[in-house]
Amino acid sequence: MNRRATAGFSLIEILVVVAIAGVLAAFAIPQTINALKTYRLNAAVSSAAAAIQTSRYLAIMNACPYFITFTPSTNSYQVTNSVTCTTAYTGPVTPISGPAAVTISRIMTLQFSANGTVSETTTPPNGVSPMVFQITNSIGGSNTLTTSTVGNVAVTSP
Repeated sequence: MNRRATAGFSLIEILVVVAIAGVLAAFAIPQTINALKTYRLNAAVSSAAAAIQTSRYLAIMNACPYFITFTPSTNSYQVTNSVTCTTAYTGPVTPISGPAAVTISRIMTLQFSANGTVSETTTPPNGVSPMVFQITNSIGGSNTLTTSTVGNVAVTSP
């Protein structure tokens, strides 16, 4: 007697494969979400550090004081120059990350002199060193940005 070979999979085989895929997804999705939040934190830190260094270069290049202000309420920064400059400049308010991806710890305004030195014009809260602020994400990741008096930005993770 010739039996025809059956094609396809049985219902039990399909259910086993779907169950295995569900278990793998249950582990993979939270890990992927946390990885994306970490990447967003790193991108925000890189953006803030680059903005600080760019503002310093603008002050040196134009021989005019420039300011950068980090604002926690909007998680953004804005670059402006001094009113004593020949050409006034007020940059756009630039978010350092997407909505609710990261938070900035405090308001901080840095002043960049034409000779390349940096100072903070805002008063830091008690217990906070001048020219230091943190950028934090929702899963507890945090990086501290410390700006030296010559514009070098050091990033540290706790």
